[in-house]
Amino acid sequence: MSVLDRLAERARARPRRIVFPEGEEARTLAAVARIQHEGTLHPVVLGVPEAIRDGLLHAGGDPDAVEVVDIRGSEGTGRYATHLWNRRRARGLTEAEARERVREPLVRGAAMVALGQVDGSVAGAVHSTADVLRAALWCVGPADGIRTVSSSFHMILPGPPEQVLTFTDCAVVPDPTGPQLAQIAAAAARARRAVFGDSPMVAFLSYSTLGSAEGPSVDRVRQGLALFRDMEPGTPADGEFQADTALVEAVARRKAPVSAVGGHANVLVFPNLDAGNIAYKLVERLAGAKAVGPVIQGLRRPLNDLSRGASADDIVQVAVMTSLMAP
Repeated sequence: MSVLDRLAERARARPRRIVFPEGEEARTLAAVARIQHEGTLHPVVLGVPEAIRDGLLHAGGDPDAVEVVDIRGSEGTGRYATHLWNRRRARGLTEAEARERVREPLVRGAAMVALGQVDGSVAGAVHSTADVLRAALWCVGPADGIRTVSSSFHMILPGPPEQVLTFTDCAVVPDPTGPQLAQIAAAAARARRAVFGDSPMVAFLSYSTLGSAEGPSVDRVRQGLALFRDMEPGTPADGEFQADTALVEAVARRKAPVSAVGGHANVLVFPNLDAGNIAYKLVERLAGAKAVGPVIQGLRRPLNDLSRGASADDIVQVAVMTSLMAP
């Protein structure tokens, strides 16, 4: 059984309600049709009901068996607007503006998540990452102990057996400070534990291994590791490591012989967005890995983003992960 098949099986055992704010988009409806057939979660589709039902029928789904929320309707709008206004009025948002904002699909979906009407949200097929994150931060906000919302790509390396490496951050925080690196790593470890059900082994990456070089970025990585160990004392973590020390046991025996993480890392914390984004694309293109994500991490409740080039299969996979991230 493949990694993705195992995730689907785990999601099916505890199905969650996931809202799709871009409910009239063709790839999204194709994903919802597949989810119906596979029974991995309970989709809630936001949009104009007639368009959703016609599109779902065209995609091979069952329009009579899906929960549809009419974006034009007023039901719950006052509650959503009050929630948004209470969260944003200190930033100058007026009550009238809040009432208008919650008519936007991304904000409405995020408000539904915040108020517990659904367990998570998946969007981004036709909206930017910035738009998805803005709605999430306005309505839901960061998890306890986390101030920096970030992202991971889960890289599924071909087998047999398949291997999964979590790369973070590859899509959100351009030049993290030491404290931000610690929070990125903590959020990635928590998300990996929820999605894959295994034990995170966290490596903080650098061009230096345990003092072999010096520089401002090395100092930030060291600070991030020290703070992470305070935040997550039960999670194995080490660094600063060059990538081969983190991943190759023979190299780790030479460069970091006493490290429990060296050679066994499955969560790789990159020193900045340049490094993380370049690395995941190189591994995807040259090693034939499947990149699943970006998975948004560090939020109080899961709201995940999609690439605007996402396929229906990509949307299904992110939805399954979102379901597994939900409490």
